[in-house]
Amino acid sequence: MPHLSAGVLAIIGLAYLFDFLNGMHDAANSIATIVSTRVLSPRLAVAWAAFFNFAAAFCFGVHVANTIGKGLVNPAVLDNAVILGALLGASLWDWLTITLGIPVSSSHALIGGLVGAGIAKAGTSCLLYEKLLTTVAFIFLSPMIGLIFGFFLMVAVMWIFRRRSPGQVDSFFHAGQLVSSALLSLSHGGNDAQKTMGIISVLLFANGALGDKFYVPWWVIMSCYAVIALGTLLGGWKIVHTMGNKVTKLKPVGGFCAETGAGISIFICSQFGIPVSTTHTITGSIVGVGSVQRLSAVRWGIAGRIVWAWVLTIPCAGLTAALTYLLIKTLI
Repeated sequence: MPHLSAGVLAIIGLAYLFDFLNGMHDAANSIATIVSTRVLSPRLAVAWAAFFNFAAAFCFGVHVANTIGKGLVNPAVLDNAVILGALLGASLWDWLTITLGIPVSSSHALIGGLVGAGIAKAGTSCLLYEKLLTTVAFIFLSPMIGLIFGFFLMVAVMWIFRRRSPGQVDSFFHAGQLVSSALLSLSHGGNDAQKTMGIISVLLFANGALGDKFYVPWWVIMSCYAVIALGTLLGGWKIVHTMGNKVTKLKPVGGFCAETGAGISIFICSQFGIPVSTTHTITGSIVGVGSVQRLSAVRWGIAGRIVWAWVLTIPCAGLTAALTYLLIKTLI
């Protein structure tokens, strides 16, 4: 690690706190279905998810980290105060939604924080609209992609196993869900840890610790994966309950299809450097699986409130970050 000032080290510490909260918040995405179908106990499920969160360090590149670090806001604008404001705005929104048990996107909270603090410093001219608009579009596209994958996987599985008894199907997918949960946890770690990697790397770049070229140091990669895995290990139990029980009831076959559909969707987006929401994608996939049985199997009132929370995440985190940035500049 390069020599850094106490202020920069403190901001890196806050970035790790966000990474930890991200893992804690999004533990529900990785384990809700496998817990609700009783394939694993909650404690075993979070240990399983945490292991694969960290294992993602050896499976993914840094495409998403590059998008966060230099693809949304002009890097020249991202000084220490802007990054601090962005992290505080995102962390406060994460903490509030964890407390209330609302499964919103930590990813979009961070993006909202960056945008809000950036605008507070330099106005809208600092925004890089191509990647930003793609990211915003995936607020709506990622749950739809998850829904489509979940729906058609469920239809395909029901057709393939149409001659098997419900007991035989449940027995088969009881083991299969271990694989699908691992896939989802791997994809979650691969996309979400990279967001903190991007923040820390642009902070290092802004302070001259990376030289004249932006890149993601190896120690940043490994530490961010370790911290998000630790957050997952501690879990966010209120959100697990919402995701696992309130949206729709799932059996092991449904859990397998929901997790596999979401995992494939996130893998694809990560390869294109798109910072998508694991929360949005798995929720869409769960709804897709539930709607195969019958539309009334999905509790649309709960799903509707979740969608409203998604829509509000970027503006709320952005406003919080902008106010935090202005307060920081007033005090400094």
